[in-house]
Formats: sequence, C-alpha cells, structure tokens
Amino acid sequence: MIGLGWTELLIIVVIIAVVVLAVTGMVRSARRSASPPQPRLSPADLNAQAHVLIAQDKKIHAIKLVREQTGLGLAEAKRYVDDLAAGRVSPLPKGASPLHGDLAERVRDLKEGGRSEQAVLLVRGETGMTEDEARRFVEAIG
Repeated sequence: MIGLGWTELLIIVVIIAVVVLAVTGMVRSARRSASPPQPRLSPADLNAQAHVLIAQDKKIHAIKLVREQTGLGLAEAKRYVDDLAAGRVSPLPKGASPLHGDLAERVRDLKEGGRSEQAVLLVRGETGMTEDEARRFVEAIG
C-alpha cells in the first residue's frame, strides 16, 4: 500500500471537490437551458407582469422578462423597467421585436434596428439551433 501524506490527501480531496462542483454546475446549466420558452405576452400583460415583479422588489426579474419577451438589450430593458417603476409607461423602443408575430418577422425587425447579434440569440433561444445555424438563418432573412 502506498503511504500518502497529509499534503497528498488534501490535494486529492480538493481535486474531487472541484470535479463535483463542475459537474453540479453543468447539471444546473443544462436544467436552465432546457426550460421551455415562455409564450408571448401582449403589451398589457407584459406591463402587468413587470409591475408585479417591480412591486415584489424583483426588478432584475422584470428586466429579464422584458428582455425575453421583446428581444431588447440589457440597457434598453432596464430603461423600460425603470420607466414602468416610475410610472412613465412608454411604448417599446425602436428595435424591440413585436410581442407577437412569427420568428422571421421578429428577426427582420431586430436586423433593421441594427441588432443582428440579438436576432441570433433570439433564434437560438426559440429553436435550439447552434450559433452557426442561427447565424445562417438570420443572414438569410431579408
């Protein structure tokens, strides 16, 4: 039997802990990405749900909801939620995808707003395509 000192045993325990944490992180990430896409909300329903989250002091969740529903970037969604919280209900900014319509229509709107990267992310999120496949899809939309 090989005699291991405390240093060797400590190194082995640390390696095992790192592996367990890495596997746990991958499982959690897979669970999050496997969640089904949310159905599109009407503008009134989106505002109502965002207001509920704001009232519950969950502004970050409201921003995430607005981003998922509209395709807005982080700064634009935050500005929109801040406006809602302050009672300034404004229409969605230029470049936000419509809250309804087919995927190609929403991709076209994002591209016209100069937001091709956001369009790629939208396609990936709704279809499960790889990044290359989504990029080709976005480029093909005229």
